[in-house]
Amino acid sequence: MNRNHLALFHAVARAGGISRGAELARVSQPAVSKQIKELEGALGIRLLERLPRGTRLTDGGRLLAEYAQRLAALEQEAARAVEEFRGLKRGRLAIGASTTIGAYLLPQALGEFHRRHPDLELQLEIANTQAIQRLLLVGKVELGLTEGLMEAEHLDSKIFAEDELVAIAPRGHPLLKRKHVTMRHLCHEPFVMREEGSGTRAVVELALRKRGLSVKPVLSLAGTEAVKHAVIAGIGLAIVSRLAIHCELQAGSLTVVPINDLKIRRPLHLQTLQGRTPGPAAVRFLDILASQ
Repeated sequence: MNRNHLALFHAVARAGGISRGAELARVSQPAVSKQIKELEGALGIRLLERLPRGTRLTDGGRLLAEYAQRLAALEQEAARAVEEFRGLKRGRLAIGASTTIGAYLLPQALGEFHRRHPDLELQLEIANTQAIQRLLLVGKVELGLTEGLMEAEHLDSKIFAEDELVAIAPRGHPLLKRKHVTMRHLCHEPFVMREEGSGTRAVVELALRKRGLSVKPVLSLAGTEAVKHAVIAGIGLAIVSRLAIHCELQAGSLTVVPINDLKIRRPLHLQTLQGRTPGPAAVRFLDILASQ
């Protein structure tokens, strides 16, 4: 069924005649008559009865007119939906973030985005870098923001910010009394680390390997909050993002251990699926994140 023929038939049905339908569709009357005949030929039924004083719909014509009206309404609804989507009046934005970014960097940006676009649905998935990359690959999130960067086909990545990792100890730890603390000193202490697959752990292990050092953690935990509580409890020392310890530093429950030969700055990565153009909501969110 030719879509243009159906649209002209809908105009004729609405207007009650070929002449008025042609005016409504801004097409010449002969062209409308010709295309209605072509539609009748394609369907194998009469749609209009030609009367001495105009035309009227046949039973088949009335049936088709009902569907033509539904299609026209659906087309208008689709156009409105697309316009609302472009104008950020409807839609959904799904973001995946590794733990440190999701818990400590994104809340402010997400809050600002929601204030500006309250009609949009927001979803934040927090997991380690490997898990976020899997969500990107299967299309469950549109943006992936990770501390680490594991090799993954079909993903594009770029740096959007930088983070600093620092060594932390509980208040009053003996190591804090030393004038000069090195990485080797740190490695002789009990150590708490993130779980395998964590971007933070991968960065720490790489920094140690570059210095010919390594640690065997006494405890591996899934999540920076758990690591901080373990350090506060005296289980061991740890290296975490400075973003994650603002409250604990203010409260005095944790202290940054100044390490003479330690300076770990890591890039934070924005990852997307190759070939997928970010939607309007994703673009607006990234603008807000960059401004903060």
